[in-house]
Amino acid sequence: MSERPQNDDPDPNEAFDELVEAETDRDPDLAVIEAGSRTLRAQAGPPQGDGIPARPADPEVDRALRAVEDELAGRWGETKLDPSVQRIAALLDILGQPQRAYPSIHITGTNGKTSTARMIESLLSAFDLRTGRYTSPHVQSITERISLDAAPISAEQFIETYRDIAPYVEMTDAQQEYRLSFFEVLTAMAYAAFADSPVDVAVVEVGMGGTWDATNVIDGDVAVVTPIALDHTDRLGETPEQIAGEKSGIIKKDATVVLAQQPVDAASVMLKRAVEVDATVAREGMEFGVLSREVAVGGQMLTLRGLGGEYPEIFLPLYGAHQAHNAAVALAAVEAFFGVGSDHARTLDIDTIRSAFAAVSSPGRMEVVRRSPTVVLDAAHNPAGARAAAEAVTEAFGFSRLVGVVGASADKDVRGFLEAFEPIFAEIVVTRNSSHRAMDPDELAAIAVEVFGAERVQVEPRLDDALEAAITLAEEEGEFSGAGVLVTGSVITVGEARLLMGRS
Repeated sequence: MSERPQNDDPDPNEAFDELVEAETDRDPDLAVIEAGSRTLRAQAGPPQGDGIPARPADPEVDRALRAVEDELAGRWGETKLDPSVQRIAALLDILGQPQRAYPSIHITGTNGKTSTARMIESLLSAFDLRTGRYTSPHVQSITERISLDAAPISAEQFIETYRDIAPYVEMTDAQQEYRLSFFEVLTAMAYAAFADSPVDVAVVEVGMGGTWDATNVIDGDVAVVTPIALDHTDRLGETPEQIAGEKSGIIKKDATVVLAQQPVDAASVMLKRAVEVDATVAREGMEFGVLSREVAVGGQMLTLRGLGGEYPEIFLPLYGAHQAHNAAVALAAVEAFFGVGSDHARTLDIDTIRSAFAAVSSPGRMEVVRRSPTVVLDAAHNPAGARAAAEAVTEAFGFSRLVGVVGASADKDVRGFLEAFEPIFAEIVVTRNSSHRAMDPDELAAIAVEVFGAERVQVEPRLDDALEAAITLAEEEGEFSGAGVLVTGSVITVGEARLLMGRS
């Protein structure tokens, strides 16, 4: 790991002081909590490409992969849960505890988890560490969920990993009240693949929640909490405080917690948990943050404040203020992993950091898949994500007219989601994706009419027809009008649109 000494000037950066004053809404009651916790006050080639594999070219491999996918799909889906880690723990015991073979960085939160995980992976890879990354859901291919050395594992390795653990899965099924779920088996596959590789560090995103999430059989050296908002309220709680209580379960004894900007009640829960387990806390807007950001061609230029000092002139090829904040969180997580702020007061090598961030991709997150008219994909699926996407597309593209294509899941706050986009969508085409969870287009249209008015809503039950209709609407203003299309509402909608637009 390359490092350079920190500037000896003890005075805090004036810009960072302004950031703290502008961005941090502190509750005085938190002072009591913070008094009992330690805070970090500091005195690695990057991946290429978008990481979205196509279907296997070999017909036999493709058939074998589809057979594995079918077997996994026959288990409980990701939305049917029994809140317990008992089954996954039992399976991993039989497998010899593969998750103990490497250190890990564990990521929870409501929005931004996958983008943050990909940034962390890119940074660690740039410092020549072998990485394993486990994220969900996938955009197009199930193999995306398990990455080694910053690339999804091959279809052949995915199949082999499944077949290796399948007998032990069956043994565990026979011993438990309920069979292992789809997500539990995939999680075990990831941990086994990381151990077999072997990796130097695993970057693991929770599936849902934290305490009883299947991934939570690791003891993450660093626990990352991205912004918490209302989502999965039927399972995680109806307030940020309740949701934070569930997500705080990934914070383990003596870990370092990297905490993105949070609602005060959610931050309070996280800090209390840190006190209970004697974890060290680094807070965005206090110990680290975004000092400045400017829109640039193809992304944005950042100056980040890390745990060890300032990192200027960071080009991030992703759009939106939310991605800048994800970058700050990712940088702090990697610094914490390397001991910056606790063991020593240095910044990481700036050229390595710049190279790593410049190589980051996050498919389906403000991703441009066509020009003239411009078609942008974004996997926002809840009101907080929609607000971030609306701000990002407005800032980065400045469309003269924007047409939305929305295919949402029935279990989401669809009204809140649509209300976030109402100010920027001239028209909206409502549709559905292929998931059984997808909201019926007519039901979605009924809500959209209440939000947008009937004259701005068009219904196209098929996604391909919806895309064509939206592009036609955008083209009505002429080739050089500056109109665009934003496809959003679900990761599945975005993934299917990506395929239809020729990204595979």
